[in-house]
Amino acid sequence: MINPFDLEKKRELLFEAEPADQLSHALEILSGLPNLSAARADRAHTLEIRYNLRDYTLEALEHALEQEGFRLDHSFLHNVGRNVIYYCEDTTRHNMEIPDHVTKKNEKGIFIEKHGHSHKEHAGIPPDLREYE
Repeated sequence: MINPFDLEKKRELLFEAEPADQLSHALEILSGLPNLSAARADRAHTLEIRYNLRDYTLEALEHALEQEGFRLDHSFLHNVGRNVIYYCEDTTRHNMEIPDHVTKKNEKGIFIEKHGHSHKEHAGIPPDLREYE
């Protein structure tokens, strides 16, 4: 089960220095989105955003900004970190769609469902003699 606190994300969007007004314009756009907060970060050319994975992903937000003409920082290290975040968020969102399976009390049933028989049914019987049971 996914902890609801793991769905709340705080990320930084790092922009290129030029054009100079893109940071304030991006802040204005992002502040208008529901269930997302955006503010200037302490670092230059950076916005801090907070969102829930049920509503947004960093990849989708950055892609949308780039489609609107914003220029994000694409330095090597920043790209590596960004791709790790993309993968983790995508995996978390995917896992949210999978129902929890309680296996501790139902292990035998799951094994039988998968293999068609209980492991204990053949315990101690050589494989070539199992058909004569």
